Amino acid sequence: MSTFPAVAKPAAQPPPLIRWGRRAALAWRRPDSFQKTAFVFLVVLAVFMLLPIVFVFSHAFKPINELFLYSPRFWVMEPTAANFKNLLLKTQSLSIPFTRYMFNSVLTTALTVVFTIGVSSMAAFAFSKRRFPGSKLCFSIIILSLMFAPETVAIPRYLVIANIGIMNTYFAHIVPLLAAPVSVFLMKQFVDQLPDELLEAARMDGANRWKQMWYITLPALKGTIIILFILRLGHVMDIGFEHIYLMQNSLNLSVSDVFDTYVYRSGVLQGEFSFTTAVGLFKSLVGLVLIMLANKLSKKAGEEGVY
Repeated sequence: MSTFPAVAKPAAQPPPLIRWGRRAALAWRRPDSFQKTAFVFLVVLAVFMLLPIVFVFSHAFKPINELFLYSPRFWVMEPTAANFKNLLLKTQSLSIPFTRYMFNSVLTTALTVVFTIGVSSMAAFAFSKRRFPGSKLCFSIIILSLMFAPETVAIPRYLVIANIGIMNTYFAHIVPLLAAPVSVFLMKQFVDQLPDELLEAARMDGANRWKQMWYITLPALKGTIIILFILRLGHVMDIGFEHIYLMQNSLNLSVSDVFDTYVYRSGVLQGEFSFTTAVGLFKSLVGLVLIMLANKLSKKAGEEGVY
């Protein structure tokens, strides 16, 4: 009776933090002084960039008597969770329930992500694989739009939404965000790598442009779509403030009130800055958990994640 040698199982990978620590230790042992100097500079820069995040955590737990101390203190002296309790207590006394803020924020973000990916992928396919008059000029205008801050186009967005008659609907949140220059640019770079012979073979087999898009282009963009989806999950409760606030009135609160407008009314206008920070921290933690979960599911499915 023949026996087969046991196959050794691959060693389990250590957690990412341990792997990064090992790489940093190996980089520090190298004799190159430039690498050591760059490493120290990047560590100092990383600590400096973490200071606002640490301040948000500290500020969210500050009681009201520490907000207006002079001189202001970076660290909280008497931490309290009252700001997070007030988040639930205040929403119970509102005319619009807390679940409505959650529903409006999540629904508008989810629909925006789905429609943005669809519009961006079709635009990328057209710019990459179709030649039409003015294609380069249109793509240059899209790239040029990255230079403009969202606040500069808030009024034109309002005028467009008002003129097409979707003021008091959910589409007033979604339509202004469908134009995503970053998504179009990233997807176009991946569509450029698709061989034209593949699309030509599909056309000769009877596939029209929609079938080429569905069966060839979208599968090729699957990795990019997953990355954009994961990154957008971080803003699942942050649909935007400027264009919503401009179009909000007492008649459309049921569809226009989201977390950002609630924070503005309940925190900023009333001077409760610790409460405002606590709500912002709550939103950020929800987005962080969703990003980590989606990234892990993406890697289990055999796709690349964001880290």
